[in-house]
Amino acid sequence: MRSTSLTKMVTIALLSAIAFLIMYIAFPLPLMPTFLTIDLSDIPAIIGAILFGPLAGIIIEALKNLLHYATTGGIPIGELANFIAGSVLIIVGSLIFKKRQTTRSLLIGLSLGTLVMAIIMSLANYYFIYPAYAIFMGFSIDQQIQLAQAANHSIHDLMTLVILAVLPFNIIKGVIMTLIVVPIWLRLRPRLVSKPR
Repeated sequence: MRSTSLTKMVTIALLSAIAFLIMYIAFPLPLMPTFLTIDLSDIPAIIGAILFGPLAGIIIEALKNLLHYATTGGIPIGELANFIAGSVLIIVGSLIFKKRQTTRSLLIGLSLGTLVMAIIMSLANYYFIYPAYAIFMGFSIDQQIQLAQAANHSIHDLMTLVILAVLPFNIIKGVIMTLIVVPIWLRLRPRLVSKPR
């Protein structure tokens, strides 16, 4: 029992460290504002959730963002947004996957998780995240809109920024995560199925 718990703790710590390092490899998407960048750091957290359940995935999300904040400083608005997005995807995806532990359930879980994440992050960005950047970091909403217009001229206010940039960005992010996680699952499935939660 102690050996199992120790293995779980070590695995979560290792996945958190990997996720933290991956956060530094971020890239923008074509036709998207440059301040919206994708990193693949949710993948270790999703794997952790597959192995040990959603709580493990959330812990990994929390640890990687705490480490990122500790090394970069400033006001942790980006880390909070990253944590919320990753946690929503993990909770929805892993709870659906847990019922059957099949490739189909993983696909359904991550697809639904992507949809829920995109909706929640659209609301969070509109009501909290962009206003928080304006209040705490002096990056006004008008400045954010002007920067976004360089990528998409149809963006002219906060609502169109969310609908035309944030919403599709998070959908694309979820699709990329799914396309990477599923092959990993197929490769590791014999070791992952029926692991103790």
